[in-house]
Amino acid sequence: MRTIIQRVSEASVTVDGQIVGKIGRGLLILAGFEEADTESDLVWMAGKIARMRIFSDKDGVMNHSVSEIAGEILAVSQFTLYASIKKGNRPSWSRAAKGDVSQPLFEQFVEKLRLESGKPVATGLFGADMSVSLVNDGPVSICIDSRQPE
Repeated sequence: MRTIIQRVSEASVTVDGQIVGKIGRGLLILAGFEEADTESDLVWMAGKIARMRIFSDKDGVMNHSVSEIAGEILAVSQFTLYASIKKGNRPSWSRAAKGDVSQPLFEQFVEKLRLESGKPVATGLFGADMSVSLVNDGPVSICIDSRQPE
């Protein structure tokens, strides 16, 4: 499982001109899955994100999690996080899980994230052509891969 976590002032997802998910201050999470992902990947990732201290305290030090600042969470499934450009210039997504595998993984991840953070998690619309708008706060963007925990 791969994610890009972005600290945002606000973010939203629009499908066919309709907003389907929207948050204020908090985290926008882009999440990609591969066939080999298991529940342990989802649990590890949800816990890591929920406890990640990337919001500033009164001294300007990144010392608070999204829960500690009463922030919001928006999760969007994004298979393109598994792009490979080893051959040529056209990306291949052969490592990305197909929809019948990735959709249940995404739904389970959202539920685990909700439980870990104690917060509702807004989402995009799985498989749709989405427009994602955000105001990146900082900017702070962090890439995490459950297969390469750093």
